[in-house]
Amino acid sequence: MKLLCVVGVALAAGGAGEAAATQGASAGSLGDVAWVGQPRVTSETARYAVGGQTSPAASGASESVSKRTDTSSAPSAPAPMSSAWTQPATTPTAAPSPTSDPAPSPDAAPTPALTVSGNVALVSDYRFRGVSQSDRDMAVQGGLTIAHPSGFYVATWGSNLAGWGTFGGANLELDLIGGFKHAIAPGATLDVGLTWYVYPGGADRSDFAEPYARLTGTAGPATLTASIAYAPKQQALGRWYRTGADAAAGVYTDPGDRRDNLYLAGDGAVALPGTPLTAKAHIGHSRGNDGLGPNATSAAATGSYWDWSLGAEASRGKLTLGLSYVGTDITRARAAYLQPSFSRGQDGSGSIAGGTLVASLGASF
Repeated sequence: MKLLCVVGVALAAGGAGEAAATQGASAGSLGDVAWVGQPRVTSETARYAVGGQTSPAASGASESVSKRTDTSSAPSAPAPMSSAWTQPATTPTAAPSPTSDPAPSPDAAPTPALTVSGNVALVSDYRFRGVSQSDRDMAVQGGLTIAHPSGFYVATWGSNLAGWGTFGGANLELDLIGGFKHAIAPGATLDVGLTWYVYPGGADRSDFAEPYARLTGTAGPATLTASIAYAPKQQALGRWYRTGADAAAGVYTDPGDRRDNLYLAGDGAVALPGTPLTAKAHIGHSRGNDGLGPNATSAAATGSYWDWSLGAEASRGKLTLGLSYVGTDITRARAAYLQPSFSRGQDGSGSIAGGTLVASLGASF
């Protein structure tokens, strides 16, 4: 449901967007925590930007905006105070005042115990792993990350929802993320964590937990990320409705069913020298149940499918503008048995997984 959150993750990036959006993350980034998120973003990158997956996603940014903020960009420690004490000139033999403190050494500069960062974004469509979570309409998203110098971090990311299913009666997705990010070699980092997808108002049947791991390598202006997210068997991922018609009638096919879900993804980004532009690409594969969950939604839609995105973003200061094309290999024929749930407005026509351009505007802080 959540994380190609697409360029939004890319937006706060630093989460794409682990993000974003996806879903972070990433998660975000978290980044795919997010991210992870990757990113929950334009896509997954957004959601996972938390772990620094994007610009984190995670989310995926194929999902929405950097769902998650980048914990790798902790602000530098404040400059040490200059030496203010000097020997009194009028009394050569006088000793320094007992209340005077010696000038601090430059090496003693304090290191921030915690780094707080965040992002907000507006996306034209919230795509989580290629499938719209906002009924192909705009979404407002935002995330906050608190990181410790040791590499541990916690984050949260949210987005409004609309469309297929009921999301447990909620129109909001709230991701709770925790993880650890560590440099394992020059230019290479490993980010591991867990995303808890929460849909307020949906009780326990809608929420689910998904551990993730992301390996990121950087060489010059290029960054590559490989990520995996595996959600063990949970009722939120089960096949409670075999078809969309069953869901529309409110008749459970197999209430209480529990399934797992596996998501594999690869993300790439290249900063164009001499410009504020960064080109981005994402591809992911989902495997899960081929029906609908307790609230007529699914983390894997048709059971097994590919999603992708290709785009670019331009940054100026703390603002990022992104544009990506997001798509899946879910044809209308393959998703026919999921109708009317799998259509815009749940009218039984069209598809919420068709290819589309996703624009995003985000700001980081």
